[in-house]
Amino acid sequence: MEKRVAIVIIRPREGWQLIDLKELNSYKELLYFLVAKEIKLRYRQTVLGGLWIVVQPFFLMIVFTIFMGKLAKLPSDGIPYPVFYFSAMIAWQYFAGAVTRSGNSLIINMKLISRIYFPRLLIPLTPALAGLLDFFIAFAVLIGMMLYFHIYPTVMALFLPFGVLIMVLAASGVGLFLAALSVKYRDITATTPFLLQLWMFASPIVYPASMVPVKYQLFYAINPVTGVIEGLRAALLGTVPFPWHIMLVSAITSMILFISGLIYFQQVERYFADII
Repeated sequence: MEKRVAIVIIRPREGWQLIDLKELNSYKELLYFLVAKEIKLRYRQTVLGGLWIVVQPFFLMIVFTIFMGKLAKLPSDGIPYPVFYFSAMIAWQYFAGAVTRSGNSLIINMKLISRIYFPRLLIPLTPALAGLLDFFIAFAVLIGMMLYFHIYPTVMALFLPFGVLIMVLAASGVGLFLAALSVKYRDITATTPFLLQLWMFASPIVYPASMVPVKYQLFYAINPVTGVIEGLRAALLGTVPFPWHIMLVSAITSMILFISGLIYFQQVERYFADII
């Protein structure tokens, strides 16, 4: 009896579609696997393991407190320097880590991409989702520091999920751009750390956004990290009234970054297996 073999022909989608939600849903188990793998590999065979989540921003907080706070006397909106800096560092650590790992993700998984078909979009989105675990663990440490300094969240803390969403969209959008570019231009992975260093000092991490003149603050808020950090500080620490105008501008920027990153990624995705 002749054995029949099923042949599946995969063709590009017809028409314009930003995300094929039906296809992504059919591969949700693969996404869960990739996220779990990302988390496990990050801390496998490390001395401190998951403590690295807290150790890195904690020591940067100490450095900033000594040199930027005690010596340079930069303002902290009346908040103790350790809490002021740590609250910004946990958001920045997530953003920088997600962007870096997303940008490198296609190169790291080149063998997987060239051998089987699955939505390539899952690969750069995986670090952005896996990094949320690190963020929430560090966030719990921040709450502990706040209680130690007798600082209590305001009612505006209810809007923190909105800030987290801005953070994830911005990191995912930039990561999609870098991931797609790194397939063709391998030096992107080498320039990303340098660009992120510049981005860090362009964000209100070692200084409050209140130092920026009022007439430039909306322009400054185009940086999505600005809205995330200022919203986090205002909601938890009560440094300033909740910056709705900054959050709104940063949210629009994040949406633009995410949508344009998706569009660019979808446009060049079909060539990945040929040039990777």
